[in-house]
Amino acid sequence: MKLLVVCGNGLGSSFMVEMNVKKVLNELGIDAEVSHTDLATSKTELADYYIGSRDIIMNLDDGNRKIIPLTNLMDQQELKEALQKHLQEG
Repeated sequence: MKLLVVCGNGLGSSFMVEMNVKKVLNELGIDAEVSHTDLATSKTELADYYIGSRDIIMNLDDGNRKIIPLTNLMDQQELKEALQKHLQEG
């Protein structure tokens, strides 16, 4: 499984969220590849799930991609709940 963290520029915030995603997945015992990128690049990258702030990630919602929108990128509890919900739904 591949998860792609997306932000406007693909730099600082997406890297921090990538680290948090890896931490949460480890806690949940889920093995997945996690990376980060900018919005423009993410439109051409294949992933099982795309994660990012609601205002940015909704640009990827084409009905085919599985997106995980977050209200607060730094809220680890929100991140954990979102990952549990979406990964369990499959």
